[in-house]
Amino acid sequence: MKMQLWFTLLIFQLLLSCVSAPKKNPPVVASYDAKKELAQVQIEIAAGSDKRAVQKLRNIIAKHPRSDVADDATIQLARYYYHKSMFEPAYQAYISLVNSDVFSPNESEALLGAARCLSKLGRLDEALALNARGLKIVGLSPSFQLEFHKLRYSILTALGDRVDALKTLAFIYDHEPNAEIKVNAQNRASEIVNRYLNQTDLEKITDNSDFGFVRATAAYRLGTLRLQGKDIDGARTMFTHARDWGQGTLNAQQAENYLAQIESRRKVDPYAIGAVLPLTGKHAPVAQKTLKGLELGLGIYGKERSQFKLALTDSEGTPEGARHAVERLLAEDSVIAVVGSLLSRTATAVASKTEELGVPSIALSQKSGLTEGGTYVFRNSVTGEMQVRELVRLAMDQLGYKRFAILYPNDSYGVEYANLFWDEVLTHGGTISGAQIYSPEETDFRAPIRRLVGTYYVEDRKAEYQNRVREWFTKQKSLKGRNSPPDDLLPPVVDFDAVFIPDSPKALGQIAPMMAYQGVNSARLLGTNIWNSAELLRRGQKNVENALFFDSNLTADPAFKSSHFYQEFKRVYGDEPGLFEAQGYEVGVLLRQLITGGQTTRIGLAQGLASLREYKGVSGPMSMNAQHELVRPLTPLVVNQGAIVAWNAGFEGVPASSKQKGSKK
Repeated sequence: MKMQLWFTLLIFQLLLSCVSAPKKNPPVVASYDAKKELAQVQIEIAAGSDKRAVQKLRNIIAKHPRSDVADDATIQLARYYYHKSMFEPAYQAYISLVNSDVFSPNESEALLGAARCLSKLGRLDEALALNARGLKIVGLSPSFQLEFHKLRYSILTALGDRVDALKTLAFIYDHEPNAEIKVNAQNRASEIVNRYLNQTDLEKITDNSDFGFVRATAAYRLGTLRLQGKDIDGARTMFTHARDWGQGTLNAQQAENYLAQIESRRKVDPYAIGAVLPLTGKHAPVAQKTLKGLELGLGIYGKERSQFKLALTDSEGTPEGARHAVERLLAEDSVIAVVGSLLSRTATAVASKTEELGVPSIALSQKSGLTEGGTYVFRNSVTGEMQVRELVRLAMDQLGYKRFAILYPNDSYGVEYANLFWDEVLTHGGTISGAQIYSPEETDFRAPIRRLVGTYYVEDRKAEYQNRVREWFTKQKSLKGRNSPPDDLLPPVVDFDAVFIPDSPKALGQIAPMMAYQGVNSARLLGTNIWNSAELLRRGQKNVENALFFDSNLTADPAFKSSHFYQEFKRVYGDEPGLFEAQGYEVGVLLRQLITGGQTTRIGLAQGLASLREYKGVSGPMSMNAQHELVRPLTPLVVNQGAIVAWNAGFEGVPASSKQKGSKK
């Protein structure tokens, strides 16, 4: 009996819970005259008689309350206010219909309009709540559903709720018939996913089918993040979802490419070495020099033949071309390592792509910061940091210089080296007395030099200049010479011991004589290894005497021409090798030794490179430092009696080759 009573009470409670809210009262049907009056007002509004029409609408509402005419007049009034951007009265009109106990066939429009007004008024939370109420209307038409979702997306975006905004955007995409709007929705979703969402947000999206097409975009983004974090299995899962969920889209195609690259990580040919070089364009000759050295070092040519093979790809001199080249080397050739790139603009692309895919790469570029934070990226090059560090050390510790000036071009090379030099001088306790920049296209260096030595702005030395002008006129009275004073009355202020000029021999050939003409004769010229060229001597002549810079001691070493590398290279190719050939050769020999010594996996090879100590390079012993840079011996070179020689305290040393070793890239 107790059980029956309990069951009866349960059924009663369930029935009570199913009782819906009281229905609204039906509107009173207005008279013909009232409807005619409303129709006349609508004509007046269309004709532009706004003020009179608004008052008439208010009168109709007051005269016929709770009628269908009042309902139509109220919605007409609300539309008018909204159109005039009078959002507060528009809201009051709309919400009066929503909150009325009389049924309105315009309730969906009224709810939407009221929410829009609140949004315009900045009352976003209220607008969102009202919008949610509209979406719960039973039997809401598809067109109103779409409009409510568009408004919801706008409000959520303004509130910064990007995840829920994306869910709404997915609904809009699925129900919007306009193709252009659908494309805009895709673009906006891609922007939000790629720029604003964190990993937790992305996971929330991929786990919920309500996010529709956005899931594929989020999965692709998650895949790239997991690949960067070395979570290969997680990346594979996400790229698979992106491919399956986004069929026919660009994300799906890109995900398919990544899946192929991930699959290629499993296949490694320990005797296949990849090279990414600028084989076409103006840098092709340098690439060919490097390639010859690399082939010789790997044992592809020469007496010491090996089973190594070289997979060669053209970077096309662009970052995108370089990235695609790395992808092809892994997918098609299963290379264990990649050598390249030479150019600054492609080196970063090669480094980031090889790091992403977990394949060791050895760069030959001087690009600053290339190896920072990487596990798989290494470098064999005479970098700017190496040169500047040694140059400042010699200038300050051995020559006793404390004050420096910098004269540099406004291009990537000049700015990078100027910053390196400035920082190194300050680190060593020196001072920068002046720094002057000039256009890379500059041909008349008079102005930048005069600005550097304080003779350009006369007003800064006004008193001194006036005294010198008076002295000059006094002399002219006795000499009976010219009537106006010359431009060079003020002597240069040379408050520095040396001036650093990170520019080409061509530019220096114009700068050095102009400095002498402007009276700057005591300061030593300091530069970079692109000065190691016969062009420096030809263009600079006596004006570059005592110029000092650092470069590899490769050809400054008298034993170089008797070395095994030099002799074998000349025998095989018939040419004399230089720095590019030597760097390629060193990398080839190094990879061959590590791989034949047992490092036959990519991670093993990377570990072997990182722990390298006292490797015998062409120019002497080399070691890998903590920054993954192969540190090589550098030699100070000086222009002495019209020749580039190895510097020492007495300017003694064997003549260095004037063949160019560096290249401004």
